[in-house]
Amino acid sequence: MSCGGGSSHPNILFVVVDDHRADAIGALGHLAVHTPVLDGLVRRGTAFTRATIQGSLMPAVCAPSRACLLTGHGVFRADADPKLDKGPVFEVQLPADACTLPERLRAAGYETFVTGKWHNDLPALLRSFECGREIFHGGMCDHTAVPVRDLEEIRRGEPARIGGGFSSEIFCDAAEKFVRERGRARPFFAWVALTSPHDPRTPPAEYRALYDAAQIPLPKNFRPDHEFDNGELAVRDELLAPRPLSPDGVREHLADYYGMISHHDACIGRVLAALRETGQEENTLVVYVSDHGLALGSHGLLGKQNLYEHSVRVPLIVAGPGVPTAQRCDALMQPLDLYATLCELAGVTAPAGLDSRSLVAAMAGNGGGRPWVCSVYRDVQRMVTDGRWKLMVYRVDGAERVQLFDLATDPDECCDLGDEPSRVARIAELRAILQTWQATAGDRWFGSVQSIGA
Repeated sequence: MSCGGGSSHPNILFVVVDDHRADAIGALGHLAVHTPVLDGLVRRGTAFTRATIQGSLMPAVCAPSRACLLTGHGVFRADADPKLDKGPVFEVQLPADACTLPERLRAAGYETFVTGKWHNDLPALLRSFECGREIFHGGMCDHTAVPVRDLEEIRRGEPARIGGGFSSEIFCDAAEKFVRERGRARPFFAWVALTSPHDPRTPPAEYRALYDAAQIPLPKNFRPDHEFDNGELAVRDELLAPRPLSPDGVREHLADYYGMISHHDACIGRVLAALRETGQEENTLVVYVSDHGLALGSHGLLGKQNLYEHSVRVPLIVAGPGVPTAQRCDALMQPLDLYATLCELAGVTAPAGLDSRSLVAAMAGNGGGRPWVCSVYRDVQRMVTDGRWKLMVYRVDGAERVQLFDLATDPDECCDLGDEPSRVARIAELRAILQTWQATAGDRWFGSVQSIGA
């Protein structure tokens, strides 16, 4: 695929974090979490409240999710070798002919910078960015012992060194330094990829002290255990706490989790302050998005290896030139839609053949969005929603089970309507949508398309 050329104008600061639930931002209504920097971003931009990832064929959901962001392709097209067993290295290799977002912007005259977690292949990193500092190539690590390299060290094949400080501080300090020291001849695209709030959830003491675990409310859909085998109950994430889950134990996990979010919120604030202090704020698009959500007690689960709203919906905020301020956009969308959206806002022609759809019209209240979205998890779970009705289909050990939720009246998915005779037609309608999507997306791991409706 040719990346082409063109002209562009605004800078783009793209912040992607790991494991942040869509509801865990103060300005979006959360009762406990402290996020003053993200709250400010919500006030000066547009928050997409229905951003839903396409899921994953492996437990490391972050890798394919970030691949989708980078390529503007769906989960089956963003991976050069999509398969269920990735072996010991849980990374996604981007197709060699996929023009990544930074690669496209680089061809259009942007200076491209990277820092933080890179959970995809190194050739894609090297062709996408011209400069970078403090890059962690991997999935997870101790936040105070992060193995990092600068981009030139990666090019030379040098070994990683241990970064100085906490992960969010290391990466945001690198981004801040880039913002302050860069030349101004070209606009920039900066990919700032944090590992927070991914476990091990060990926030610095001052941020953990913000939260009294005993006072933290449990999710409305808290359960001690998941009510049935969803096909992935023994994965690493689900073994981080004793079973059945206890309310006090989950509150401790939540306090640590919120401490991580508050800490990286403050670190991001320093990067935004650098934009403001150097006179670059007004001409910089800022994106904040997570690669997936997390259960943390919801539905008796702890991890992201499921298709409930708490795991597939993510916070997504865009602020800057051309973006409406203090607005909530409820249009159905997928984070991979950022590719086409940012290209339009930047005045750059997006490559042909993307799965990404621009959300500029949706932000302006002129329609846009998707009529429905689907998500996958390995070969055991599939999901489709039209915004109100949501169907989840499980296939475990040869047996099928469905769940149906009315998200308009039950946003926490507490009341499963899947067994009600009056919902048969609704389930059939959603199954048909799922079949259509599977056929077009290339889903071949969940039985044949024809058998789903059988």
